[in-house]
Amino acid sequence: MEDVIMKTRVAMMFGGKSVEHEVSVISGIQAYMSMDTDKYDVIPVYMTKNNEMYIGDSIGDIESYKNIDELLKKSQRVIMINEDGRVKLVQYPVKKLGKNVEVGIDVAFPVVHGTNVEDGGFQGYLKTMGIPFVGCDVTASAIGMDKYITKLVLKESNVPVLDARLYTLSDYADMESMMNDIENVFGYPVIVKPVNLGSSVGISVAKSRVELANSVDDAFRYATKVLVEHAITNLREINCSVLGDENDAIASECEEPLHTKDILSYEDKYVSNAKGSGSKGMASVSRRIPAELTPEKREEVRELAVRSFKALGCNGVSRIDFMIDADTDKLYFNEINTIPGSLAFYLWEPVGVPYKELLDRMIQLALKRERTEESLTFTFDTNILNQASFGGSKGSKM
Repeated sequence: MEDVIMKTRVAMMFGGKSVEHEVSVISGIQAYMSMDTDKYDVIPVYMTKNNEMYIGDSIGDIESYKNIDELLKKSQRVIMINEDGRVKLVQYPVKKLGKNVEVGIDVAFPVVHGTNVEDGGFQGYLKTMGIPFVGCDVTASAIGMDKYITKLVLKESNVPVLDARLYTLSDYADMESMMNDIENVFGYPVIVKPVNLGSSVGISVAKSRVELANSVDDAFRYATKVLVEHAITNLREINCSVLGDENDAIASECEEPLHTKDILSYEDKYVSNAKGSGSKGMASVSRRIPAELTPEKREEVRELAVRSFKALGCNGVSRIDFMIDADTDKLYFNEINTIPGSLAFYLWEPVGVPYKELLDRMIQLALKRERTEESLTFTFDTNILNQASFGGSKGSKM
């Protein structure tokens, strides 16, 4: 009699309440279709823009998302519960009579992008539910999504970043003073970006006061805090992915994305490349792989990528975007994508890591972290609630 090999059950989760919702669907289904099904039993889980979860036969079919209303009608809404230490996806609302849909899961694999889902909020939910999850933890996710805090952390690790100013809604209320400050500190051109969004949403370059006003208005449509920094005029953008954790990590091949404007736009990344590309997401962006770099500059990028990844405490796969000032050849960290579009698989295949293996390594890193955390002490046997007196009805200070 042959031994039955139990597969690890993975909830591949995508979508969610984010302006990058559609991009997440593409990335998530790409990952779902590339998983090692001999090793993993994969359940695709679609999260609506209201963060409601659905499973079903059509959830893993990209063609079904052309009509999401119809997709949801033939799919089953579920909620996540932890019952006696076992996490399940359970039919919601629960039927009082008859059998309910119930699916146990061993690990969650969030392939989500942007505010509310990539910024630590969703990771905190999974951690509270007690389910191991792939990718960065709560802290690294939150820091990685906030471009300003990321700069502050990396400065401490001697990673070169451009100086920047942070502006809030109170600054925005006095637009003239805000623009005067930007002009006095940076001059032109400047780049204006929401502090916590990805996929180039709300990001633009301003070369005059009129353009600055438009850029600021646009950025504040998407965030309550906005970052402004000097825009490099002779710019090369170089991206590199990193796989591992804060203790051990390796770098991928480098790429140079090609774009139509001063910066790589959302349209460059997703819209223009979707035509005729079969929903390939970030994998369809026009790019040079490998980037045209000297061996020395390539290694500088890759070393700096690993150092940044470790300094931010990342886990799984992240993509780190760099800027090279072509006039000085100086390299600057630009931003990190803690859950990059298409999970940056196209940067790993050139260095001998196929997508299926990349996904496997990410899951194993998640399970390794879970084992490590299980060895830590989070509770004590003593219980102060058993104490005889709390100092009367007013209580006492501890």
